[in-house]
Amino acid sequence: MPPERLANVARALRHRNFQLFFAGQLISLVGTWMQTVAQSWLVYRLTGSALLLGTVGFASQFPVFLMSPVGGIVADRKNRHRVVIATQAASMVLALILAWLTLTNRVQVFHVMLLAGLLGVVNAFDLPARQAFIMDMVGREDLINAIALNSSMFNGARIVGPAVAGILVASIGEGWCFFANAVSYIAVIVGLLLMRVSHTPKKEHRPALEDLREGFSFVRHTKPILALLLLLGLVSLVGMPYTVLMPIFADQILHVGARGLGILMGATGLGALIAALSLAMRSGVKGLGTWVSRASIAFGFTLIAFAFSRWYLVSAAILVLLGFSMMMQMTASNTLIQSMVPDRLRGRVMSVYAMMFMGMAPIGAFSAGAVAHRLGAPLTLAIGGAACIVGAALFTVELPTFRIEARKLILAQEMGTGTPAEGVGLQTVISDADVAVEEAAFVASPLAASISDSGAQEGKD
Repeated sequence: MPPERLANVARALRHRNFQLFFAGQLISLVGTWMQTVAQSWLVYRLTGSALLLGTVGFASQFPVFLMSPVGGIVADRKNRHRVVIATQAASMVLALILAWLTLTNRVQVFHVMLLAGLLGVVNAFDLPARQAFIMDMVGREDLINAIALNSSMFNGARIVGPAVAGILVASIGEGWCFFANAVSYIAVIVGLLLMRVSHTPKKEHRPALEDLREGFSFVRHTKPILALLLLLGLVSLVGMPYTVLMPIFADQILHVGARGLGILMGATGLGALIAALSLAMRSGVKGLGTWVSRASIAFGFTLIAFAFSRWYLVSAAILVLLGFSMMMQMTASNTLIQSMVPDRLRGRVMSVYAMMFMGMAPIGAFSAGAVAHRLGAPLTLAIGGAACIVGAALFTVELPTFRIEARKLILAQEMGTGTPAEGVGLQTVISDADVAVEEAAFVASPLAASISDSGAQEGKD
């Protein structure tokens, strides 16, 4: 790899605040993935039920679907730095409670469901604030790289966390995984407290309901963003539940137990990490729509292939490809949406992203658990993969019609016309972008060059 491209991968780390965020989150996310795997195995060990695995997944993520619009309003109105500190501290407390219940042998399935639901409420406020906070840390110039690095960090932890969890669960039990996760939050909280963030006071806001309506209206009337979110929601609904059913594949189909479960989850993380690093090398958003389309189709096919594989090593290799395509679609969608949205609406639009990314997953997890209970886990995943392929094909057909509006919105944000005054809507933003396009074309034209030369000559005279 050329040295300049290698340096380009980490350019967002030149910002001190993002360095602190990156280091703290890297440690914390290892703990988060350890808890995810250990929690799934705990529920499966206590019940042996695919339906209850899906139910716990539903309890942990459905609050994101319900509450994230409120979290988006908070992210646009309040100090995002303080919001993220509060949500990380709350997550640490919940992990400590789960660790105590498990280590003292008091834990029951309803405890896991209750704590998972409370963590979902915390995430409903954390996700929009944390996604919007990336912009506060690095600015627009390094936003694309910061999003890709954030995804790289998430998936680097996804490789290490499940592998460590598989070893710990098999040797000393799930409780210590939960305790390690609680301790890992200290790193991210310390990093956040060390940041120097200049918070711009928010001006007086309208009633919360009007702010909420404005965010949804922007998404509904912005065809490129709406299309990306709908495809993301579909994949989260019918494709992402494969993670909930993974203990069944590890135990009943591939016969590799808790240790093998950690390796399988880590294989997905490896593919996702490769995808995120590939995006981090990019310096622009050109062509990302095509990447979203192709990655979504690839995700569907790899999900079907994994469903029917009966060989452990082959399944692990398929999961690397599945993780790559999954993360390519999600990170490219995130990048495109953040490039098109005005700063004033960033928190609210990212709350809709959270609804589609995490909020649809619990509905899918619950449905997948119920369907797998009747049809079996392999057929359930195969049906989900086929649905992803159909949705991606529809997105691909409509993609050319979205590109013109998407380019206008991206240019509007880059030229500073994308933060409309109170009451200024999407059409004004697009009109401003049209003017910007015309001005850019004029500056590049021979006529503009001749006028510039004439002006320079007059100055000399």
